Amino acid sequence: MDGAHERVRAATAYICAHTEHRPSIGLILGSGLGTLAKRLTAPDIIRYDEIPHFPRSTVAGHAGQLVIGTLAGAQVLVMQGRVHYYEGYSPAQITFPVRVMHLLGVRTLIVTNAAGSLRSDLAPGDLMAIKDHLNLPGLAGHHPLRGSNDDAFGPRFPSMSQVYDPELLTILHQEAKRQGVALKEGTYVMVAGPSFETPAEVRFLRSTGADAVGMSTVPEAVVARQGGMRVLGISLISNVAADSLRKEPVEATHEKVQEVGETMTPILGALIEGTVARLT
Repeated sequence: MDGAHERVRAATAYICAHTEHRPSIGLILGSGLGTLAKRLTAPDIIRYDEIPHFPRSTVAGHAGQLVIGTLAGAQVLVMQGRVHYYEGYSPAQITFPVRVMHLLGVRTLIVTNAAGSLRSDLAPGDLMAIKDHLNLPGLAGHHPLRGSNDDAFGPRFPSMSQVYDPELLTILHQEAKRQGVALKEGTYVMVAGPSFETPAEVRFLRSTGADAVGMSTVPEAVVARQGGMRVLGISLISNVAADSLRKEPVEATHEKVQEVGETMTPILGALIEGTVARLT
């Protein structure tokens, strides 16, 4: 057993000692979406800085704590805030919480994020189910699976042909239709950040076939799939990426991203809760 597995085991043991819940579903919340955790009943709250080896979020809008409780009859672990590559963490550190979730028994991961639109019919406030992704940092060598492989975490060369589970996507669309939520679908592209994209970069990203751009999610999804977890991804469109989509460019700011997230949290929260209810 290498050092990485020992660190994951230590973090897992600490969490198990501080909650009686045994979650089977994990949820990672993006910028401005942290209040979704309030939907859990009988929650236990554990701060990231209390957990051995756990990375700590430094970004506004990310509370930096685990909320573990019951949602729609299921035992759920919620990451109220995530860490990002642009904060100075390695891809392995970013995905450490997913390793911990897997060892805790989580087998379904729901990942949310705030993203910029690359498509004319995606506007701030829209929800987009992620059907596929482009891992630009990973393609450039900053990959969460780089380095020696521990078979306890999964295979050396995991398939990424269906990162986002088709059955979970179908269930999400069914629940969105039941609730009257206009849910779109598309491909998410990850960039390293933290600066927002230039107009030239936006034109390039659109040429790849991507529909929305953000600075998270992909490493977590990759590691979850390596471990055999089912993954469901949802992007909240928080801004329009800057180029010719608008005659008058609108500057993207982190504050505006948070504002859109806070406004849409009740709708996204109800959609996720309904989806979890269908899974249980």
